[in-house]
Amino acid sequence: MEAPTLLIVGGADEVVLELNRQAQARMRCRNRLTVVDGATHLFEEPGTLAAAANLATDWFSRYLLPERGENGDDATGAAS
Repeated sequence: MEAPTLLIVGGADEVVLELNRQAQARMRCRNRLTVVDGATHLFEEPGTLAAAANLATDWFSRYLLPERGENGDDATGAAS
């Protein structure tokens, strides 16, 4: 795996948290394991799904959007 990888896990989901820690230890790409405190497996607790969505949005914005130049061109020089 080469793509930057974000692992988001609920803090109350101890089994999945351990599995994600093991997976992260084997990754050789840029990665981050983020724990949403108080969340269980499906992020059903108030505010936890929104927290996970915000973490994903920040990650995708940082690693998946092309960089913009002064003229709005992406890193390849193609106009957007």
